[in-house]
Amino acid sequence: MKIERLESLDALETEWEARADASGNGFATPEFLRIWWRHFGGGRTLATAAVRAEGGRLAALLPIFVERAGSELRARFVGAPDGDQLGPVHAASDQALALEGLRRHVHALGVDTFVAEHVPPDESPRGRVLLREASPVLPFRGRSWDELLGGWSSNLREQVGRRERKLRREHDIRIRLVEDPAGLDAGLAELFRLHRLRWGVKQTEFDSRRHFHVDLARAMLERGRLRLWLLEADGDNVAAWYGFRYQGAEFYYQMGRDPAWDRASVGFILLAHTLRAAATDGLREYRFLRGDEPYKYRFAEENPGVLTVEAQIQ
Repeated sequence: MKIERLESLDALETEWEARADASGNGFATPEFLRIWWRHFGGGRTLATAAVRAEGGRLAALLPIFVERAGSELRARFVGAPDGDQLGPVHAASDQALALEGLRRHVHALGVDTFVAEHVPPDESPRGRVLLREASPVLPFRGRSWDELLGGWSSNLREQVGRRERKLRREHDIRIRLVEDPAGLDAGLAELFRLHRLRWGVKQTEFDSRRHFHVDLARAMLERGRLRLWLLEADGDNVAAWYGFRYQGAEFYYQMGRDPAWDRASVGFILLAHTLRAAATDGLREYRFLRGDEPYKYRFAEENPGVLTVEAQIQ
């Protein structure tokens, strides 16, 4: 094994993209990590490295940065806390090499602590678990939308159909996917507006990172990965869904809705629409990402979860 320090996140882009594709993790892509670093890398030191196996084959990439936390030097993964799954970037077959490379690299950095955030349990470095978070998933397993509906409770099936039918009877409804770059800024503005309305505040934590998400959405739209849905009722946008599609998975990142329309269940209706679209398009799974909100478990069938670990440095 050889560990090669990289000068920037632009290095090895083609190989990096291939490793991210193999991992299936949309938060491991070069564009996500580069854009995050451009917005939040100030005052931090990039300490990213490549792990090469015998013969020089790239086995894994280690997107790490170092920052000062009080009197200590602390290492973290690039993308924290915005990426819902972080860690070494590698194919499943290279997991052991990736974790050993990570251990050696962090040790060589000479930091006081390494906080590994949002890592899958089977990729967690040894150490003290600081936080366990849910990350529910609905695997489609080749099932059609009708087959999925048939496996749910009669109450849930009835709600999925009845709520949308009722809304369409009583209002002029349109659900649209933002696909034109010319309409992206307006669509994102509605997303942030509806997110603020949902929480009844002038600025949410999500809203405070608006510039990052605008740049990220633009990059994902260029790559055909962005999923930005708007539900319009009587000419006004009343709900918005933001996420992305990567390697056969739908990543549900954030939603906003107008509380004045809560009795009409516009958030539920839009969520069900995105599930139906993902199943109809033949995706592999729908990832609800971090959080144990009860509504996710009405649909999800698995919960691999993620950990935040203060790793042992040996």
